[in-house]
Amino acid sequence: MNPTVDPTQRKTAVVVGHGMVGHRFVEALRSRDDAGQWQVVVLSEEQLPAYDRVGLSAYVGTWDAAALALPGNEYAGDDLVELRLGQRGISIDRDARKVTTSEGDTIAYDALVLATGSYAFVPPVPGHDLPECFVYRTLDDLDGIRAAAEAAGPGAHGVVIGGGLLGLEAANALRLLGMIPHVVEYNERLMPAQIDAGGGAILEKLVTDLGLEVHTGVGTSSIEKLDDGKLELTLSDDSQIVASLVVFSAGIRPRDEIARESGIEVGPRGGIITDLGLQTSDPHIWAIGECAAVEGVCYGLVAPGYTTAEIVADRLLGGAGEFPGADMSTKLKLLGVDVASFGDAHGVTEGALSVVLHDAAKGTYAKLVVSDDAKILLGGILVGDATAYSALRPLVGRPLPAEPAALISPAGAELGADSLPDDAQICSCNNVSKGAICGAIAEGACDVPAVKSCTSAGTSCGGCVPMLKKLLEQSGVEMSKALCEHFSQSRAELFQIVQVTGIRTFSGLIAKHGKGSGCDICKPTVASILASTSSDHILDGEQAALQDTNDHFLANLQKNGTYSVVPRMPGGEVTAEQLITIGEVAKEFGLYVKVTGGQRIDLFGARVEQLPLIWKRLVDAGMESGHAYGKSLRTVKSCVGSTWCRYGQQDSVGMAVLLEKRYRGLRSPHKLKLAVSGCARECAEARGKDVGVIATEHGWNLYVGGNGGLTPKHAVLLAGDLDDETLIKYIDRYLMFYIRTADRLQRTAPWQEALEGGMDYLKQVVCEDSLGIADDLEAAMAAHVHGYRDEWAAVLDDEEKLSRFVSFVNAPEESDPTISFDDSGERKVPVLLGLPEIPVAAGVGSTTATHGK
Repeated sequence: MNPTVDPTQRKTAVVVGHGMVGHRFVEALRSRDDAGQWQVVVLSEEQLPAYDRVGLSAYVGTWDAAALALPGNEYAGDDLVELRLGQRGISIDRDARKVTTSEGDTIAYDALVLATGSYAFVPPVPGHDLPECFVYRTLDDLDGIRAAAEAAGPGAHGVVIGGGLLGLEAANALRLLGMIPHVVEYNERLMPAQIDAGGGAILEKLVTDLGLEVHTGVGTSSIEKLDDGKLELTLSDDSQIVASLVVFSAGIRPRDEIARESGIEVGPRGGIITDLGLQTSDPHIWAIGECAAVEGVCYGLVAPGYTTAEIVADRLLGGAGEFPGADMSTKLKLLGVDVASFGDAHGVTEGALSVVLHDAAKGTYAKLVVSDDAKILLGGILVGDATAYSALRPLVGRPLPAEPAALISPAGAELGADSLPDDAQICSCNNVSKGAICGAIAEGACDVPAVKSCTSAGTSCGGCVPMLKKLLEQSGVEMSKALCEHFSQSRAELFQIVQVTGIRTFSGLIAKHGKGSGCDICKPTVASILASTSSDHILDGEQAALQDTNDHFLANLQKNGTYSVVPRMPGGEVTAEQLITIGEVAKEFGLYVKVTGGQRIDLFGARVEQLPLIWKRLVDAGMESGHAYGKSLRTVKSCVGSTWCRYGQQDSVGMAVLLEKRYRGLRSPHKLKLAVSGCARECAEARGKDVGVIATEHGWNLYVGGNGGLTPKHAVLLAGDLDDETLIKYIDRYLMFYIRTADRLQRTAPWQEALEGGMDYLKQVVCEDSLGIADDLEAAMAAHVHGYRDEWAAVLDDEEKLSRFVSFVNAPEESDPTISFDDSGERKVPVLLGLPEIPVAAGVGSTTATHGK
């Protein structure tokens, strides 16, 4: 950009506030001001330039402020923007058009843009100003909360006052800091502004499953400091909570003090009054974001804030933009729980009908609010599963393409991009329509990053990205197979790169063939590839940091924070001595014992620090890891076969043992299950497995691609009447071909269906060696078999690996105090703190329609 305006004629815009909206204004103005009409001075109260305040919770755990920095927030190389960090505007001389800063500087302006945002409201509860009381608003706030939590120690209690969006984010932060979080909400449900009673009940159940104590329908009467330094909160129902710290998240208020003190009109409930062009009562002063009361209304979401920033940038350059109203839709993940709300979510429209699918067993709630004739979508709520949000939200105010119940039923209609008109708003954050996106695609935007660059869609919250992909597919664009934004290659291509180059670390792979530092998609995927191409232990070196929770601790994480232990039992066989050891371990460590559907024994309720002690006993008894935690072979199920059964035609147990020992520890794109049946009666249910073997009079039939789960698939016959040697050879080839070419987290059934040429092609590759790779596939499997070593045995021999198995890194001797059990009945069950009693039978899977107001 080459400015053409004479510097002496250049005007000055002063921006007070450098949050997300203030930064968006500067970006918008500078990107449009080709002539260089405006010089911009930005006052930032914080010492850090603009960062992603919406993603504030991501700071917890990483404590890396740079990761939240907004792109271009320092305006490097732009001579027309001056950023002053650590300076705030304290007063305005409207007659002289000057702003005085906290440093005593005076800055003249032609246009003043107030982007002062909001502050956290702290109710005047006695004791609210104690040092142990915090708000949840800035990075500095989080640093203070972190210091207090670490001083209190693991298992200390913390209270969040307020159960809205930020309140639950704050509670999650306390949980991540090792505390037991309590949430106190004055309303009868969590997130009352976004969801209704049904959604609130499901949300409360889901978050209490994660260890939160929830107190709804009560306020806070007082906070007192006890002699031991802890805080005692008395609630309005006279109950009490003793905690180490309190976080206030009871709402926000606009920061309008600088405007109020200078005589600019403010609203009776706060906020700087503006017209639809965001101009205040002073024609040279504008207000944007949360501090602005547009025609008397304040908006607390980033999307309308961005809209106000764009409008003022347009106005300063001679435009006539006006605020079009705000889409208050929200979609977010709270503590890993999907929550979405859009349109008239509460059904306040005259004659509105509500269609509800409430599945308490699955922990999902979906409601659509429709017109009185059930033809127009007015709004909706999704809790537990919000995958339909990107397709439903643009339909608000429009005719429904199918029956309302079908749109939220798991077995119902799927909304395609073609069901939306061109003027449907796809990206509410940046006000981008379907027509604008399709236009960008027609002009050459051939992938999601290109669409983002051309239209700004998907660049804020990211909730519309699934719809961007649908629009690309609908337009005939061949979608990129890039694993993620850090690798342009597919998983299969990365597998080949690792094989050919011999790279053995994630850092080495991303340095040569990727970009950035990686994410939760590519890290575990590369970890799986590295494990599939060598016999290195998955906790060696960099590998450990790439694993998800289950693989990191070599055990399955359960809902109350404990782990399950599953020793391998090839073919379901176990010796009497091993059974005795399992019983002794279960009794000594107080574990719940269950026989699994895969002919194994599962031990539930082990604390993380107990895992090495348990496995030491099991390994000494000759048992090894069953890999129930990994994307790898789980079990090879079998019937008793010809050894015992009068119908058996082959030794199914012997073959199952052989296969399980051969493929144990084999890392793959997804979990693998095998089965061997001794005759056509199929007692081992082999055709429901990824690899199923069924005995015949002449040998074995080999079936592949069977999966259970949400969309069950029967395995398909690959070859028949095989001898033992050929059977194993074909399975070797099939599994290695799948491991090399499947996408991340792709089961064998969809992988087979996606193969060009289908089963005929697969038979040619596996049975006829049409690609000439059979020897290579068999050699790779032979290398795996030769290099296998039990993962838990290797951990027990390595002090460094053993040091990982603690509840709290900063207090390794401490156990997690939130874990408890109830064994008063016939079964031992985990106690989930604050779990509300929701009748499972009531309304499970029901679809109802009720009249709204």
